[in-house]
Amino acid sequence: MTVLRVVIADDERPAREFLKSLLRDFADVEIVGEAENGADAVEMIKETRPDLALLDLQMPEMSGIEAVKTLRKSQMPVVAFITAFDNYAVQAFELNAVDYLLKPVEKQRLGETLRRAAERLEHADWRETETEKIRNAASTYEESSGSEYLERIPVRQRDTIVLVAVDEIASIVADGELLHITTVDNKKYTINYRLKDLELRLDERKFVRLSRGAVANLDMISRIAPMPGGTYQIILKNGQEITSSRLQSKILRTKLLKL
Repeated sequence: MTVLRVVIADDERPAREFLKSLLRDFADVEIVGEAENGADAVEMIKETRPDLALLDLQMPEMSGIEAVKTLRKSQMPVVAFITAFDNYAVQAFELNAVDYLLKPVEKQRLGETLRRAAERLEHADWRETETEKIRNAASTYEESSGSEYLERIPVRQRDTIVLVAVDEIASIVADGELLHITTVDNKKYTINYRLKDLELRLDERKFVRLSRGAVANLDMISRIAPMPGGTYQIILKNGQEITSSRLQSKILRTKLLKL
């Protein structure tokens, strides 16, 4: 019996633990690594060379799709994306025959994914086929969902709803299940929403992830000060200061701090 070597990636620990508990019920599966973000998933895949990668689509800093797009064909495993229902993603995956699992993941559906992965591995050209399918799905997804960026965020305040213009937002900071929104003129609003889900609806050309729990408007960044340990202190035009994570600081250096 051939053992299927699997890597999983999800930024939420309970989701990873649940997935691992399901996988342990399959005798022909070995979990060879787990990651909590897309960048770590890429390194884990390169290091362990799994047969199958189960990747959360909506991870902070680097999504599941962005992660596998950085892999060379020789490094590509069979991939199945895990997502809360996202109509654009589902259409892209189905159109390009890329496997996916909807949250909450069901054991029977997971078993089908494992079976299909094993079947794909039997084909000599499976890496080439998998790479092409994923890149086509990524293009389809980006084209269909790219124009659906939020322009206003509705915030309930007692008996009224305030529409906060996205262009006036300086930062969004997570605090548990709450998101604290601060505008350029230091008005503050709170909504009950997950940061990684909201980030998907923000224009990535205008907003940048600073850490696991913070996103900032690029136009609102006035200064960036290096800190010990390879991180940065981000100073916004409204006077707000946010420290970037070590991982995100590497991305900031590449995206913002090079001519």
